Amino acid sequence: MFQTSNALRRSVHSQVTDRVGSSIVRGEIGVGETLPPEMQICEMMDVSRTVVREAIRTLTGKGLIESRPKSGTRVRPPEQWNQLDPDVLRWHLESAEIDRYLAKLFQLRSAVEPAAAALAATHAAEDDIARIRAGCDGMDAAKTNEDFVAADIAFHQAIYFATRNEFFWPIAQMFEITLRQSFTIAATGSHRPRALIEHRAVLDAIVAGDAEAARAATVVLLAHSAHDLVRIRGREFETTSERPGRKR
Repeated sequence: MFQTSNALRRSVHSQVTDRVGSSIVRGEIGVGETLPPEMQICEMMDVSRTVVREAIRTLTGKGLIESRPKSGTRVRPPEQWNQLDPDVLRWHLESAEIDRYLAKLFQLRSAVEPAAAALAATHAAEDDIARIRAGCDGMDAAKTNEDFVAADIAFHQAIYFATRNEFFWPIAQMFEITLRQSFTIAATGSHRPRALIEHRAVLDAIVAGDAEAARAATVVLLAHSAHDLVRIRGREFETTSERPGRKR
């Protein structure tokens, strides 16, 4: 009975965290604005004060809000949010305009992933190589789009982990959320044979310990991936850094 009660409370706490957190990310509660008092949130959501306080602690830990004596609980600027937190990523994804979202994702990958592949080529252990190869083999053997996407995500995650640099790992962990949508879109295309060749080229360079070849092969793979998405969606989106002065 005690375990069931705790499980139910966690579920309600998650729902409250979701509702308040997604409202903040969508901009319904603006930066610097104060959240309603605890008792008002309790009444609005029909939950206990304990649940609300747990949700507030969770959102504080994610960097979305801060509580100060006499000034209440206020929304912090997005620059101070934990943008790699799985919940924050999910809230962004649920509210984002898809092409703008894909553009930002490719900006990140284009800046970081070639370097990750180069590091993997010089630091990967045997088990890292095995995971990268398994992802590539899984893509080759996939019979469904879902299996192809899962293997593709595993391939790219394994490269980031193979850097043996823990500062790259959070990017790999976020891919389960962020890459699934773009990979699912791309999986419907007719480019798989070429994509498999390009993934193999990255794998072969990492296995050979050739950092520059791994970097170059990743640049090619990402450029073609961006082109595939543009072709499939029938519209352009900017995949390079925004120019100074451009309206956001």
